[in-house]
Amino acid sequence: MQLAPEPETLSTEALPSAWDPLRRPVFRLLWGTWLTANICMWMNEVAAAWLMTTLTTSPVMVALVQSASVLPVVLFGLPSGALADILNRRRWFMFTQFWVAANALILCAVLAADALTAPWLLALTFGNGIGLAMRWPVYAAIVPELVSRRELPTAIALNGIAMNMSRIVGPIVAGALIASVGTGYVFLLNALLSLAAGFVIMRWRLEPKASVLPGERFLGAMRIGFQYVAQSPVMRAVLLRIAVFFLQSTALMALLPLVAKRMPDGGGAWTYTFLLASLGVGAIATAFFLPRLRVLITRDRLLRDGMLLQALAMVAVGFAPNVWSAMPAMIVAGAAWLAVVNTLTVASQLSLPDWVRARGMSMYMMTMMAATSASAALWGQVASLIGVPWTFVAAAATGVTLWLSIGRLQLGVAEQQDLTPARILKEPVSAFPVEHQMGPVMVTVDYRIDPARAAEFTTVMRESRANRLQMGALSWGLFHDTGEPGHYIEYYLDESWADHLRRFDRFTAADAELRERRYAFQIGTEQPKVTRSIAESLEE
Repeated sequence: MQLAPEPETLSTEALPSAWDPLRRPVFRLLWGTWLTANICMWMNEVAAAWLMTTLTTSPVMVALVQSASVLPVVLFGLPSGALADILNRRRWFMFTQFWVAANALILCAVLAADALTAPWLLALTFGNGIGLAMRWPVYAAIVPELVSRRELPTAIALNGIAMNMSRIVGPIVAGALIASVGTGYVFLLNALLSLAAGFVIMRWRLEPKASVLPGERFLGAMRIGFQYVAQSPVMRAVLLRIAVFFLQSTALMALLPLVAKRMPDGGGAWTYTFLLASLGVGAIATAFFLPRLRVLITRDRLLRDGMLLQALAMVAVGFAPNVWSAMPAMIVAGAAWLAVVNTLTVASQLSLPDWVRARGMSMYMMTMMAATSASAALWGQVASLIGVPWTFVAAAATGVTLWLSIGRLQLGVAEQQDLTPARILKEPVSAFPVEHQMGPVMVTVDYRIDPARAAEFTTVMRESRANRLQMGALSWGLFHDTGEPGHYIEYYLDESWADHLRRFDRFTAADAELRERRYAFQIGTEQPKVTRSIAESLEE
């Protein structure tokens, strides 16, 4: 199963430094905001999970805290991604921080009124998860705009460092507050930090992209985002792999509070904090070595070994007799987690052009969180039947088996796609006034080819079908003239004239290469004839 070509032999000097993206002021500003936001997230996760253990002893309810925090990403990820691609990304990013702050303040008020119950805690954890669902796609879409393509893997690794630094700082701060002054102060600090992050984002001045076209419609934007991912072999393969990995690895995170509870030191909040911090240490350490690892071993091997290491480390944690033996296993689990997730995230980012990046990454995150939510609920139920240690064995065996079963599938190659914008086509000019909202628009392309090359031509047209649908076509078809063997007519429908014109803004170097391959079959000196027709309303 091959996600990318074998790594090329690079000199050490050619490797990007892990800190290169931080030399860019805007990336540094937003990276600090991302770090703060993730500290808040982990503070909330730790406080909510620990608080649930004081409200109920049910393993299912404890595991459902994880489900409640990630389920909103599954439900609202694509709508959020669509809004991030349609709206001003700076303002949307800022709004997400204020949402998280408001939710934390409500949780503080309910806790202070001594009205918190297990269902209330799940509901407010779900509300915090909505903020995460809105924040992740927009930030993922912003990062590639701030760094070069060469720096993108290290920028994503830095985001992983921020995530895992927050795994250390967030739980330590939360644990200290829980042990000293109470859980409510964790949520209060979460609110204050989220507000501060929102105001920091205000300092970022993002220049709006000029366009004479109206903004995409919300439902249409979601449809096109889904179509793009569905027609992308790279994205389909990445989504399958990330789902399998999180189905396995989430068992560790969802049941970790119960692991901490049974430790012989009494299972205090600090035990849980130390275990989470160990996970973060392993991930951070690995982030610095990833550029070299990508040169020394293939991507497939990095993914496979990371999956196996995480499975083994999870089982070791489950059977660890005390916290000191569990911490090294948690370090290994964190290292494996970052290696797998970073590798798959880079592949997904490289396979998405800017105009659909937030929607594509939202579906990546939706898949990740759907697997997380389902896994937390599944393994929580299993743990209530066979116990936590053997549940980790079952999760590891299930994940590895599924991973090996998809190992024979062939994947596309993200690095071979040049998604640089290529404004080489002139927008069409109609012979009569056409409003942007008018449609649908039918486009036909007449090809006259050598009949002996028909098989080659149809192979390229299969790629063209995926390309047209990725751009937002409602439908596509290829017709063969029964009276002329070398005459083919391609057609596709766009929803409106504005949607058709957007194709010219979205055209990339990869699209241009595919167009050249199609046109190379044309006989003679004239290019294939393109006809654009707009639907005529017959209503009186």
